[in-house]
Order: sequence, then structure tokens, then C-alpha cells
Amino acid sequence: MFISYYCDYGMLIANLQTIIIKFQYMKRLILFLSFVSFTSLIHAQRIKILTDSAKISLRGLSVVNDNVVWASGSKGQVARSTDGGKKFEWITVKGYEQRDFRDVEAFDANTALIMAVDSPAVILKTSDGGKSWKEVFHNDTKGMFLDAMDFTADGNGIVVGDPIDGKLFIATTVNNGDKWLALRPEDNAYTAAEGEAFFASSGTNVKLDGSKYKPFICFATGGTDSRLFVNGSPAALKIIHGQGSQGANSVDVDPALKKIVIVGGDYANDTLTKNNIELFTMNGEQLLNAPVQTPPHGYRSCVAFLTSSVLVACGTSGVDVSTDGGLNWKLISNESFHVCTKAKKGSAVFLAGKDGRIAKLVQ
Repeated sequence: MFISYYCDYGMLIANLQTIIIKFQYMKRLILFLSFVSFTSLIHAQRIKILTDSAKISLRGLSVVNDNVVWASGSKGQVARSTDGGKKFEWITVKGYEQRDFRDVEAFDANTALIMAVDSPAVILKTSDGGKSWKEVFHNDTKGMFLDAMDFTADGNGIVVGDPIDGKLFIATTVNNGDKWLALRPEDNAYTAAEGEAFFASSGTNVKLDGSKYKPFICFATGGTDSRLFVNGSPAALKIIHGQGSQGANSVDVDPALKKIVIVGGDYANDTLTKNNIELFTMNGEQLLNAPVQTPPHGYRSCVAFLTSSVLVACGTSGVDVSTDGGLNWKLISNESFHVCTKAKKGSAVFLAGKDGRIAKLVQ
């Protein structure tokens, strides 16, 4: 009896080991096939134009989820969709018909901020889906020019602007943009070189993160000099610079806060591929350069992580996708776009650009 029981038990153990081995194999196979499927999907995707409006340039884009999309641009125009881009409502902001809203930050279907860059620089807020707007920031200082803003999920925000008296302009908010506090000159350590500034090309040259990881902020400059600032510390960039049309235009950080990607180039020579991207990995506070093997195919004004390994970048000469963390890029469209982004809560990816064009990456 004991021998029989022992043999049955031994067979059970052997069977369990076989099952575990098969399960582990199937698990690895499923993960591999999922990766291959996702990679194939990215390569198979195309650009689908959803709406356009002649002679309007869109540079602001904010996607709350797969349904709620906001865009902003010239001639006081804002576009809003609540059905994933099937229909867009075009809104002319009364009293600001000649302003250029270069960035937008949306919190839900009804609440959003839009940023007009200069003369004077203003930020407006709506809480009723764009029916009415309230001015929450106003600055008519000579030389004031806002470039981009970013927010955390808990309402902390930052807006950056071109240098005033030799120092980069920075203002912050802790209540979803209802009130803003500018960094005082005596507290501002962000000194800019002559001719160094930000680009208001896509509203994405500043990144703020306040997730489960420690607070994190980075932004990138261009012009005569091009630098990346990470938590206050500057690092020189190899991205082409030296002229007013050159330098870093956009920065993004992967969801795990382990990689930083910066794109730019020369918008006056938008097919130039040399020195139009830099990729870093982060080891604590240390930045390690990760050499890009195949760069994006020209000047790029915006870049976005879709996952830690999949990215999209766009510019006036086309749209590129990377599936290996930014090391190699493939051109998927020659269409011109200024800005691209993934839904904050969701998987949809949208783009916006000239002629009021809003598009989506679809299979």
C-alpha cells in the first residue's frame, strides 16, 4: 500500500512538473506573440484624417481618454471631440479671435486650459466645454513668450517661457491652473545663454511627473544652445543648434521614468536627419547616453512614449515610429503634423497640425 501510494504521489509530482513547464512555456509564448502582435500592429498602422479647417495651425493637443480630445491653434480656435474624433466641435474663443493658442491641457470633457503665447501672454480656462473662458494668467512684460505647459494627475502644473532678463520664465500652479505663481528672479537659477530659448512648436518641451515615483521635472531648450534640464540640473545636448531654427523641440519620459527622449532638428531644413534626436537612460540621477542607430526621418517637433518600448514622433516632414525604445525609427507617413500624443487614460493616439488637421493612428 505504501509503495503504491508513493508511486502515485511520484507520478503526480512528475505530472505537475510537466504541467508547470508547459505553463511557463505557454506564458512566454503568449508574451512573445503579444509583443509581436503589438509590434506588427504599430507597423501596420496608418494615419486617418479626422477633421481639418483651412488656414488654421494646430499646435496644442490634449487627449484625456480614448473619447475626449482637445486641440488648440491659431485664429483663436479650439477643437473638441467627445466621441473619439468621429465629430469635432470648432470653438472660436470670443475676444481672442486673433490669438494663437499654442498649447492646451484638458482635464475632462468640460474642463481645459489654453495658452496664448505673447502680446500679452495669457492662459484661459473653461469649465463648461468651451462655452465660456476665464483668464487665469496674464503677463504683458516686454519679451514675454510662453511655450509649453504640463500637469500631473493631482493638479500640479508648470508653464515655461522664453528668457526674461536672461532667465528662463517659469510659473507653477497647484490647483489645475486656477492660480499661477511665477518664479521670482532672485529664486530663478535657470540662466539662459544669449539666443537660447524654448520652442512653442507642440507644447511638449516640458515634462512634469508626480506619480508613484519621486517628483520629476525636465525641459529642453534650443536656439544658440540646446540643453536638457532634469530636476534643475542642466546637460548639454548634441542635437543640432547654433541658429534660431535649430535645437530641441520636444521631450518625453517613459512610464517607468527610466528613459528620456528629446527630438528637434532644424525646422528651416526639415528633412535633415543629422543630430535630430537624443536618447538617455536614467540610473538614479545619472543620465546615460543611448546611441540612436536609425534616427527619425527629418526635423521632429513632438515625440511621445506609447509604452516603454514604442514611441511616435512627428514633424513637418512626416511621422516616425520606434518599437525598440527609440533606438531605430521607421517612417510611416510623409504627412505634416506638429504634435502627437497618446490618451492619458487609454490607448488612442492622435496627431494635429497645419490646416486644422487632426488625425488618428489606426490599423
